[in-house]
Amino acid sequence: MLGALIGDIVGSIYEFDNIKTKDFPLFQKRCFFTDDTVMTLAVADALLKGGAPDTFVRSMKEFGKLYPCAGYGGRFAGWLISGDTRPYNSWGNGSAMRVSPCAWFAETLADAEALAGKSAAVTHNHPEGVTGAKAAAAAIHLARSGKTKPEIRDYIERNHGYDLRRTLAEIRPVYQFNETCRETVPEAILAFLESDGFEDAIRNAISLGGDSDTLAAITGSIAEAAYRIPPEIAATAVRFLDAPLRSVLNDWLDAGLPCSDRTLYAACLRR
Repeated sequence: MLGALIGDIVGSIYEFDNIKTKDFPLFQKRCFFTDDTVMTLAVADALLKGGAPDTFVRSMKEFGKLYPCAGYGGRFAGWLISGDTRPYNSWGNGSAMRVSPCAWFAETLADAEALAGKSAAVTHNHPEGVTGAKAAAAAIHLARSGKTKPEIRDYIERNHGYDLRRTLAEIRPVYQFNETCRETVPEAILAFLESDGFEDAIRNAISLGGDSDTLAAITGSIAEAAYRIPPEIAATAVRFLDAPLRSVLNDWLDAGLPCSDRTLYAACLRR
């Protein structure tokens, strides 16, 4: 999960001020966590409480009330503050940016995709919203299972229909802000596929422009599973989180649930 949070925090200042380069300071004082971090940890909280559909709804709404100005999309923001618990047929990328806890919680790839679909469908029940979450979760689970990049590429293309044969160099000049799963998730996966390490993956994602924090959150969640996170990057990112958000990560560790590196998580959270 930290990979998603790191991508979000690093990308936060570029969402509406895109850059088309990999040459930038990774963390700046003006970085901050956004809705990507808040909802990722809401999903983790829901899993800790059983992972039923109504639990996802309850955790998302509770965290939304704690962080009402985190930068939610318009329809999701309206859903958060309403008394309505029904999904609203979204195909936005919010279902994919928050899904990483599902990929770590699940023991099998099939379980990861099923849980991803469940976490998506409480709001993003449009087929594209569900597909985006399942594809991101599959990429994470495949990476944590030691699958190669060609194996990950082939699986996602074959089972989720995304075109992963493009290059970042082809995408970067023409890519613009887009909040759909269909035009965010494949780009985020490609940013991972072309990377040579965790930090490089984050830089790849942000260099595309677009919805930078969400792109980098999805890319970072896959890159964490493939490469693990450099300790200094993890420690810096955690300093941007407040106590309620950090407590979810601590609860995840205390429950003995899987993560990329328990020693790293514990060192960052309890130092």
